[in-house]
Amino acid sequence: MNNKRITDISMSFEEPMRGFRKTVSMKMKVDGWNASTLEIYSHAGTHMDAPLHFEANDTTIDKIPVERFICNCHIIRLKVTEPGYVITKMDVESIGDHIRPGEGVIFETGWSHYKDDPSIYRDQLPRISNDLARWMVKKQINLLGVEPPSIGDVNNLEELQEIHRILLDAGILILEGLCNLDSIQLDYGKLVALPLKISGGDGAPVRAIFLEEQP
Repeated sequence: MNNKRITDISMSFEEPMRGFRKTVSMKMKVDGWNASTLEIYSHAGTHMDAPLHFEANDTTIDKIPVERFICNCHIIRLKVTEPGYVITKMDVESIGDHIRPGEGVIFETGWSHYKDDPSIYRDQLPRISNDLARWMVKKQINLLGVEPPSIGDVNNLEELQEIHRILLDAGILILEGLCNLDSIQLDYGKLVALPLKISGGDGAPVRAIFLEEQP
């Protein structure tokens, strides 16, 4: 009988994460229960972008069909050592013929290990090239997932907008801020990535898991 191996690939929300703050609202000894107030930037931690984020169209996170959040998914493992590495179409050519319309693609780069150093994690991140983004549109993938907080250079607004719009305009979901990808043993499995249902949301935090079928 096959067994499913499940890996949590979403970050924990904890201070001092950029865009997150938790304060005490209620205490057991005083109020009868414990509770917190959470302040979360819509693109903090592991999150999904809605097309509205870059105005590719007016689709908000709550309007994306829920079936899109579950898909078969390939993991492409790259050795990224240089700052600002540009991931191109050549990096996926070896498995290109195996990717089917409606499937997801996740890039494992090891970048989540830099999450506590913003000068590297945010400012030197590996990016998706223009030609790779257009290749993914032609392949009709369902979702693109990455470890960095963005698929584009956050310090280059023109590039950032262009890459996001190419994918979002084609209806490709963008999942950013993944982690624990090196704990996944297989290169193919099922991704479940559920964003919070925020009315009119330009994006939302996501709890993402990866399921492997173990023989």
